[in-house]
Amino acid sequence: MSAITLLILAAGMGSRYGGMKQLDELGPNGETIMDYSVDDAIAAGFTKVVFVIRKSMQEAFTLQILSKYKHKIACECVYQELDALPKGFQNHPEREKPYGTAHAILVAKDAIKEPFAVINADDFYSRKAFVAMADFLRQPISCDKPLFAMIGYQLKNTLSEHGTVARGVCQTNENKELVSITEMTKIQREKNLIYNMDEKGRIKLTGEEPVSMNFWGFTPYFFSFLNELFIDFLKENNSNPKSEFPIPTAINYFITNDLATIKIIDCDAEWFGVTYQADKVWVMEKLALIHIADLFHNKS
Repeated sequence: MSAITLLILAAGMGSRYGGMKQLDELGPNGETIMDYSVDDAIAAGFTKVVFVIRKSMQEAFTLQILSKYKHKIACECVYQELDALPKGFQNHPEREKPYGTAHAILVAKDAIKEPFAVINADDFYSRKAFVAMADFLRQPISCDKPLFAMIGYQLKNTLSEHGTVARGVCQTNENKELVSITEMTKIQREKNLIYNMDEKGRIKLTGEEPVSMNFWGFTPYFFSFLNELFIDFLKENNSNPKSEFPIPTAINYFITNDLATIKIIDCDAEWFGVTYQADKVWVMEKLALIHIADLFHNKS
């Protein structure tokens, strides 16, 4: 079986959640959401897991996460630090948060030489999604334009009842290929309406839009342009200590310059995650139901 890697973005600070949600034990037996993702990835045939963390998390992460999996699958950690910058750049002295999800992928470039998937540490994607992505990644790599992929979820199924969320809202063509992705950072449901609030005011959404929950499939070719894009980002934005370099910025570059085709994988998998502390009880209930269903399935 060909080698495929899962890259888990776990360096986020959880400012809206109020702590390191990636290490929060939410399952009925003390599982983190990451535990479900790693188990599902192993079942789907992934052969390696690379975790993006901060060095300050290393001790807790090794004890709580790596110790569970070092005998089940190859594991490696890479570090997303504020000073992980190209030569000639320094981080803004007032910056507190990491540079964003595309930067998190970039710090893993030396650890990944095979097709790989990218997920968030604090999102539950379901085994169906991992199987669909593993099947995609095992396809022969084309010698022509690279083919990437994204697991698509409906916007209305990805909202929080406890505040705004950030989503990459996607536009596709008739071939289920990504045409553009717009990062909307303040989406919420109000009664029967869904909208995003930006500097221009409210933008109404239907809820049927396919959105990115940061479950991507790439070849190592993706790294080839990422460093240059990050340099361009720093030249334009490093004076803003809150600026971020998200995955949609890189994806739009590949689309605009016709450097890759991004396939949207329709999957009826269930998604849920923790953005706010108020989401915690709901997520724990969902994981408990999954645990009960698995017990019933194993007995039958």
